[in-house]
Amino acid sequence: MAVAPCRTAGGGVMLELSLRHRFDGFTLDVDLALPSGLTVLFGRSGSGKSTVIKSVAGLLRPDEGRVVVGGKVLGDTSRGLWLPPHKRGLGVIFQEGRLFPHLTVRQNLLYGHRAGRGDLAEVVDMLGIGALLQRRPAGLSGGEQQRVAIGRALLAGPDLILADEPLAALDEGRKADILPYFERLRDRACPILYVTHSPAEVARLANHVVVLDAGRVLRQGSARDILGDPELVPAGIRGVGAVLEARVAQHHDDGLTQLDAGGVPLFLPRVASPVGAMIRVRIAAQEVILSRTRPEGLSALNILSGQIDSIRAGDGPGALVALKTPAGRILARITRRSAEALDLHEGAPCHAVVKTVAIAREDIGQG
Repeated sequence: MAVAPCRTAGGGVMLELSLRHRFDGFTLDVDLALPSGLTVLFGRSGSGKSTVIKSVAGLLRPDEGRVVVGGKVLGDTSRGLWLPPHKRGLGVIFQEGRLFPHLTVRQNLLYGHRAGRGDLAEVVDMLGIGALLQRRPAGLSGGEQQRVAIGRALLAGPDLILADEPLAALDEGRKADILPYFERLRDRACPILYVTHSPAEVARLANHVVVLDAGRVLRQGSARDILGDPELVPAGIRGVGAVLEARVAQHHDDGLTQLDAGGVPLFLPRVASPVGAMIRVRIAAQEVILSRTRPEGLSALNILSGQIDSIRAGDGPGALVALKTPAGRILARITRRSAEALDLHEGAPCHAVVKTVAIAREDIGQG
């Protein structure tokens, strides 16, 4: 579907940032050159994620800063240039829809619409909001309001979409409903700068991840690398997990979907993707158990065999074990006592066991 292509769609550097700003007790100091696709700003509350978004949007003028989107300079304090938000050509999606209450959904969608920069019918179809067009925001659910907000941002024909924790105000069910729409935006090469502290959102959406801590860039990399390090995940060890890419091999009559993950069968609750589609799967480390011998007589359907790549002991009783398998790198959170009892060490053969029902709906997305 050819829906209103963003004007900076394509390869290369999408966003150049250099920002310095001082608050009471906090200083933002970042330099970034970000690729096209969907970049996630990841980190704990107060790390500076929303400050970066506000600076790019023009809602905050930093003490020192330069913002370049798709080669267009939106701000350069050294030259006294700082374009106001309405002249930046950006689409912004906040935690709440922030729709105009006196306008219908259709009128909200068309607010700020640039002629020739988006087809209303195609956007409405992509977001599944055709039945809502004549309703007003007060009569919409939180998830419906966010879909309308996405459509409004897209119809502005932006150079870049800024999404500031757009799912934070929604419950888990509504989040799972909205995530596929952000996947669609990402997959049509619409540049997106996305703020979250949710590992599931990072795993499903990110082409690139920037971890912020105390106003500075702590690390950059892939979702797989970032989510595998407890020091980089806001939830710590509880948020750590593996990210696998797999192909849908078969849908079974009993409600399960079988994946091909590097030649290894992986069973999940039924997914909507067609056979042959690539998907991403996040497997939380705390949902994995290990066995030195291949287990028999278990109810768990997923057994991934491989070799231990590393063992990382924590400050407490736990350890994080990384396992190399044909399906990809699997992480398991176990106790140090268990690691010693199993005589786990680098290079040792091992088997990871994952319950099918332990993989949550929000941890399964389009590849």
